[in-house]
Parts: sequence; structure tokens; C-alpha cells
Amino acid sequence: MTYDVHKIRSHFPSLNTGLAFFCGPGGSQVPLVVGAAIAHAITKPISNRNTNTESEKNAEEYVVGFREAVGDLIDVDPRGVVYGRSWTQLTYDFSRTLAKNWGPGDEVVVSRLDHDSNVRPWIQAAEAVGATIRWAELDTKTTEISVAAVEAVLSSKTKLVAITGAGNTIGTRPDLRGIGAAVHKVGALFYVDGVHLTPHAAISVKDIGADFFGFSFYKLMGPHCAALAAAPALLETLSNDKLLPATNIVPERFEFGTLPYELMAGCIAAVNFIAEMAPGNGVTRREKIVNSMNALEKYEDELLEYLESSVASLPGVTLYGKAKHRTPTIYFSFAGHNSVDIYKAMALKSVTLPASNFYALEVSRALGLGDAGALRAGLAPYSTRDDVNRLIAGLKELIA
Repeated sequence: MTYDVHKIRSHFPSLNTGLAFFCGPGGSQVPLVVGAAIAHAITKPISNRNTNTESEKNAEEYVVGFREAVGDLIDVDPRGVVYGRSWTQLTYDFSRTLAKNWGPGDEVVVSRLDHDSNVRPWIQAAEAVGATIRWAELDTKTTEISVAAVEAVLSSKTKLVAITGAGNTIGTRPDLRGIGAAVHKVGALFYVDGVHLTPHAAISVKDIGADFFGFSFYKLMGPHCAALAAAPALLETLSNDKLLPATNIVPERFEFGTLPYELMAGCIAAVNFIAEMAPGNGVTRREKIVNSMNALEKYEDELLEYLESSVASLPGVTLYGKAKHRTPTIYFSFAGHNSVDIYKAMALKSVTLPASNFYALEVSRALGLGDAGALRAGLAPYSTRDDVNRLIAGLKELIA
């Protein structure tokens, strides 16, 4: 089945506003079925999870369904899927838990490519126990984080390596499989931030070899929440802080308080929507997801070529992402023009083109952009050539 973007767009009420959205890396638009699923779940009989009354069973079904949906989306065991309010929250929780087994002399590796949510929690957790932070450096000429760059800071003292699946500003996609192999060779754990990668590619955590992998649902057409996955056996080895009466069962012991069943229902609906975007000959939900995401990746790669070449033709522009393997995201600025001013002016033209460091602080600084950053245009499943044309027309007017 080919990717029919116009059919996809018909499911998004927010697109009827006439806005052209290039802010997908910060949060995607949401299809109607996801909102309907949330509304249905929160208004039907619901109570704390159990298997006796109808309301208890409903809650239980949403939790089980959420874990199974994540399992199909990223190819993991549902029994190792942890719900989280956000990816930042999950990383803080797990950094503190993992740091209980670290001390002076131990080392943790972070990278200059990452969003700060996969940097600062590890730095702070390491500092709290006297462990050392090592940096995998970004090659600013190629904007790559190579396997060699990671290997250069690995040692027998390395406890964990935290790397993004894709840079959320410049789009760089590191060789996760190669990095994972190097990490495991020294006996360390591999923690992958999949927030910016998961909306743009078919993910198999098993193939990647990540010990921990997570993402945010609101980046891929779902509600504002996140998920982290790890092997149940690995989670069993972790002793986290929790309330005394709370269960010690995995993965529930990493989830605090009553879960938001309505958001879980929205996540299930989002995964089902992805599965049907371009399911091809898939039979299982996992097969349909892979087919849909492969079709989407091909479509977005082609549209990215058009977007990037169009922006590159504008006078005074600097494009910062140069990696060979990237998500459909470009980061750029114009000589003599303030990026925030352009962002505000484009908003008046009903084009969302935000400007910031987007929490990728180390990237912004490494590229010489300081903390101010630059403009970011990201594609999403509903993006079109017409959107790109509107973007380019608006930019031409502003920088003329």
C-alpha cells in the first residue's frame, strides 16, 4: 500500500485551522480517534484495577492494552513496559535507581548530541554518588556521533551509556546497533532516548540491542505521556524507591500512584492508528506497524529532500544538520536575521516554525549557536509539499 498523505490528513481536526505545522519534533497533532478513545475511557465505568467489577476490569484492560501496544510498536516484551508522565520523568527515576549501584571510580557516558533529558539526569545522578561523567563528542563538521567517538570514552569502569536514537534538532541518527555492541563489550548498560526517532522509523529494540528504550507518545500522535521498556529480568534487578504498600511486581513497581487509564486508552488508539496508516499485507498489528512506518519513512525522506533543497536555496541561510542518516528535521538560521523574530513573523502567516535550542543545549553550544539556538522545521505524517511551499514563500518575504 502506498502512503496517502491526504487520507491521513482527513483524520486530524487541527489541520482544518489552515495552520502549516513544522513543530512536530516538539509535539505532533492528534487524530480524532485518539481524542475519542480518551473521552470514552474517562466516561465509562472505571475504578482501580482488578478483575471483579466491570469498572475494575476496564481499568485492567487499559493497562494491559497499553503495554501490549508499546510492545508491538517497538518490538519489546510487554511485561517490561513502564508508563511515565514524561520521558524526562522516567529518565530521572531510572537514573536515581541505577545510581544506587554506582560510586567513586565508576563512569557514565553521555553525548553532545542529546536532548538535555538524556544528559542532565545522568550527570546529576553520577555527581550525587561520586561517579565520573565522560562525554561522547559531536563531530561538528559532519554532525555525527560515531561508534568510534563512543568507544573512545568506554572503559572497564563504564556503568552506563546514554545516547539518543536521533538528535531532536539536527536529526542525526547514530549507529545504535554498533554503539550498543561496543557498550555491551565493556559490560555496561545501553540507555536509548527514542523520543525523536520513534515517530519516524520502524523500531525494533531487539535489533538495536538497547537495555532501556523509551519515547513520548505526544510526539507520535498520542496524549502527553511516555513509556520506557526493558527486559523484565533486568527490571527485577533494580531496587527503586517506592511506597511501602505499593506492589513490588515488575513493571508496576516503577509506576507511582493510580495510572491515568484514559491516557493509556489514547496511547492504544494512537498505535492502532499508526498500524493502519499504510498496513500493506500485514496481518498482525506489529507487521502493520512496520509496514506503515516504512512507508512513512520513505515518504518523509522524499519530502525532506524537497524541504532541505528549498531552504538551502534561500539567501544567507546556514543549515546545521549534515549527517548521512537523519530524521526529517532541519535546523537553520539566516545571516542578519534573528531566528525568534522569524518564528514570530511566520506565526502571523499561520506557519509554525519555532526557534530555540529545544533543550538540545549541548548541540546548540557545540554548533556555535549558544543557548539561543536556531529555527527548526520538522516533518510529520501529515506534512505535504504545499506546507513546504507555504514555508518557503513566507521565508522569502521575510529575508528579502
